Amino acid sequence: MNTILCTTSTFNALDAFDAYKDKLTVLINPYKRKLTEEELYNLILEHQPVGIIAGVEPITKAVLSKAKNLKVISRAGVGMDSVDLEAASSKGIIVTNTPNAPTVPVAELTLGLILSVLRGITYSDSSIRKQEWNRPMGWMLSGKTVGIIGCGRIGTYVARLCSAFNCKLLGFDKYVKSHEYCKMVPLDRLLVESDIITLHVPYDAETHKLIGKEALALLKPTAVLINTSRGGLIDENALYFALKEGKIAGAALDCFEEEPYKGPLNHLNNVVLTAHIGSYAREARLLQERQAAENMIEYLKKQGVL
Repeated sequence: MNTILCTTSTFNALDAFDAYKDKLTVLINPYKRKLTEEELYNLILEHQPVGIIAGVEPITKAVLSKAKNLKVISRAGVGMDSVDLEAASSKGIIVTNTPNAPTVPVAELTLGLILSVLRGITYSDSSIRKQEWNRPMGWMLSGKTVGIIGCGRIGTYVARLCSAFNCKLLGFDKYVKSHEYCKMVPLDRLLVESDIITLHVPYDAETHKLIGKEALALLKPTAVLINTSRGGLIDENALYFALKEGKIAGAALDCFEEEPYKGPLNHLNNVVLTAHIGSYAREARLLQERQAAENMIEYLKKQGVL
């Protein structure tokens, strides 16, 4: 009997494998959270799966070195930075993802974070809970210039939502020359001119700390920075000082270089922090898991396992 290992923190699409019960055993992440490299290493060593339904746990070269039977890694999500793609390719392991499912929920969260930062929603809420009555005067989104770094599926949907607020839309994407909603401009111009900057690019060596001290220095003092993409795109220490010293007005982060996040941004009132919940909406999560299962089945068939 071949084994499928679901390493996502949750998995609710088990029925997708019902037709293959005589050929597959499906094991669920016993920790119900993001796995460490060592935990994943041990699970693979013990169960030797033919397939992994993967979350954002580190599927490193060391982990893959112990995967003797692995044929397919089916990522439930978009980002592939948690998988050593070179190591997987060298072992003939197919790696897939689910690029469509997270589009709407991540874009909706992005819009929610923009509005929350602009209007000081979470700050006002927390003040009431502390028996205070803080009424921050914020800004409207209507008429603002929104700079979208990364104009793929999610960035485009964010642009579509912001267009309903009569925003001017600038875009930067080295792979996109023209865009339905955004005027495509160089990155420096986008940073200088935008009131709101939102990141929607993958994380890799080229985009590591894309927004660092130099980039932050280009932003308006009234600018707001949003990251619902990947931790590591922003130099968090540089961002902390920029926010603390009033170099920029605010920020909202849904992802961090190290998670759970325990850094100094926790102590600032002009930043909104969420626990990597971008695609974590019920409808989207189920769709994402089901698509990951369907990808797994498709490629296991091509590999002759099913």
